[in-house]
Amino acid sequence: MSISIRWRTCVTAGLLALTAGVWQASGMASTDDPQSPTTPVRLNGQQPLDLASFSRKLWDGAKFNRESALREVLWEAPEDAGLSRTISSLESALAQREQTRDDKVAEARRKLDEKLADPTDKKAVSEALRHANELFMLTTDKAGFLMEPRIAALIESAEQAAREAEAAEDWFIANELFFRLHLLLEEQGRFKPDVSRLSTRLTMMRLYVPEKFWELRNRERIAAGKPELPPYNGLGESFRDKLKGIDKMLVILATSAAERQQIERVPMRELIVSGIESLKVMLTTTELRAAFPTLADDARRDDLMAFLDERASRVRSARNEPNRQTLSDTLDDILDKNRQTVALPPEAVLHEFGNGAMGRLDDFSAIIWPDEVPRFDRMTSGVFVGVGIQIQLDDETQMIKVVTPLEGTPAQRAGIQKDDLIKKINGQSAVGISLNQAVDLITGPSNTRVTLSVERAGEEIEFTLNRARIEQVSVKGWRRVGTREDQWDWFIDPEQRIGYLRLTGFNEKTTAELRSAVSDMRRQGLRGLILDLRFNPGGLLTEAVSVSNLFVKSGTIVSTRGTTPGESRSASRDPDKITDIPIAVLINEGSASASEIVSGAIKHYADQGDIDAILIGQRTFGKGSVQNVWNLPPRSKMKLTTQYYMLPDGRIIHRRPGESDWGVTPHLLVDMLPQQTSDALKLRQEADVMPTDASGRVIESEVARTDPRRLLDEGMDPQLQWALVLLQSRAVATSPVPANHANRTTP
Repeated sequence: MSISIRWRTCVTAGLLALTAGVWQASGMASTDDPQSPTTPVRLNGQQPLDLASFSRKLWDGAKFNRESALREVLWEAPEDAGLSRTISSLESALAQREQTRDDKVAEARRKLDEKLADPTDKKAVSEALRHANELFMLTTDKAGFLMEPRIAALIESAEQAAREAEAAEDWFIANELFFRLHLLLEEQGRFKPDVSRLSTRLTMMRLYVPEKFWELRNRERIAAGKPELPPYNGLGESFRDKLKGIDKMLVILATSAAERQQIERVPMRELIVSGIESLKVMLTTTELRAAFPTLADDARRDDLMAFLDERASRVRSARNEPNRQTLSDTLDDILDKNRQTVALPPEAVLHEFGNGAMGRLDDFSAIIWPDEVPRFDRMTSGVFVGVGIQIQLDDETQMIKVVTPLEGTPAQRAGIQKDDLIKKINGQSAVGISLNQAVDLITGPSNTRVTLSVERAGEEIEFTLNRARIEQVSVKGWRRVGTREDQWDWFIDPEQRIGYLRLTGFNEKTTAELRSAVSDMRRQGLRGLILDLRFNPGGLLTEAVSVSNLFVKSGTIVSTRGTTPGESRSASRDPDKITDIPIAVLINEGSASASEIVSGAIKHYADQGDIDAILIGQRTFGKGSVQNVWNLPPRSKMKLTTQYYMLPDGRIIHRRPGESDWGVTPHLLVDMLPQQTSDALKLRQEADVMPTDASGRVIESEVARTDPRRLLDEGMDPQLQWALVLLQSRAVATSPVPANHANRTTP
């Protein structure tokens, strides 16, 4: 999904010397200390520019995606600009990245060759696909890579292995093979239907026979040499409870609305057939017999299968387009035939038919079933009622672990700490439960109680907590300086007053939080701002517009078109507009929806010359669609894609099937290796945690803190490093630092 460019290793000798701290190239040696990486060598007789010319050339060059040429401009930096150390750090990081890339490519190719030795071993073929995907992510010539004869042969053998595995009802290996094939050929969409079908099977197993699902998953882990899972824990896993409240009218209302209002206007004929196909998947997933023993009766099952095939054929060949009445009659006939044959719970039949029908639509349209509504409401309302802990599944123990208690919440006040393992919830074992199970059990109505038992240093401690509304903060700074969510050091470079803001989402308070942070920085002399929108999944359209309005002077911010009336949102007057300083916006393939609206609007007006801004990173996700949400009686909902977002130039953000143009492409494409991305995310998560003791007091020991400066010092985040260099060049051009500051360490 991401776009990457090949970093040209120009003047290889100079780059390799740089990593060793020795500067020598083109016959010219540095007159400075040869062990100091702070003074760049002039290449090919290049002479340093004056500050203003250097800054302008660097900034303008970054807007043309020519990263290799931009690196050459770095060598023209004036020696007294105070940029030597930052530029040296960036060049070292880029050289290190390319060396790592070469090493990773060589290792992945070696492993690929090993796994290709036995094309009849499905696990070996799957592992070969994993290495092929790794190579695909590392390579810059992706089209050429897919055309390599051995990769084409691997794709063919993997597809055959996947279909054989599915025919043999080895669902997990079939799903793994199809998923890895899809990753490799995602833009073609060739294996998307197969991934969807296998995902449907596994989702059904997870719902109806969770213990069987656990057994198969555990078997796969053992076969892969991984530790066994904790014992199965079915806490809160009754499918009969989850199916309560489902009836025929719910499915009819949802499917009829989809036919009329989903943006691609999928006809009822295809929705009905897709629903029937989902039921056929249900009947042929043998593991479901543990929940529905009648599926083991071949005669009854085959009778219902034949009926479904006949009904699907009738719908496909109908001379007139099927309508709502056709849907209702079809459901009546299916439910009646089900009663006569395998006698599955009618709620289960309707559940899978409804999921199948909606599955024919886009990835963001769905029925929100009764048991899913509370979780959906928490996600969309921005209001979270719980105890105030961030949790994750611990890789080693496969238990629920506390990432951090949030400041001022019931969990923090009670003394729950980072890395506590949750052993029990309300007296019942939480070992082996999923994250969703944990969230559902810990959250609940405000002012109700929940008891958590945690393991800490081998000791089990019990906490009884009152649930409360938890404020979700979406604007974060460079470095935490206190336990409150608004206590940040906002400056990534305090000397040049370069600020850093990271938006994790767009909720009802995002704009207000951003205003407050910028106001704080302005009081301290803000001269440039990094706006980090990477891995921002989006949120409220109103907040996307109001955040954009802070940067856009005038004109359209976003507009929509679709099956419901379109609208346009434009910039308005605002005394707090951020238009007097240069802005560097960071985006990547994890930037979606509202973050694409903001970055897309900023880029458009930057290209028009109305905003002093530049976008850095990788192309965004391409989720530019509007979902309307309706209530479905008695207590369900549905979300339906009805419109596409358009950028100010009229271009659609959304990634539509078969399209090659989507999302927002940055001015300066900067590649990050997969390991760099995961390392940077992990470090950023750790740095965001302010360690506290059992009383909630900050632990002052430096050992207890993770320093975000490591992102720069250790070359983990070249996208961030480029943003910093570009903004620093602008800052020193307007107010250069004294020459004796040239070698100061920049945070």
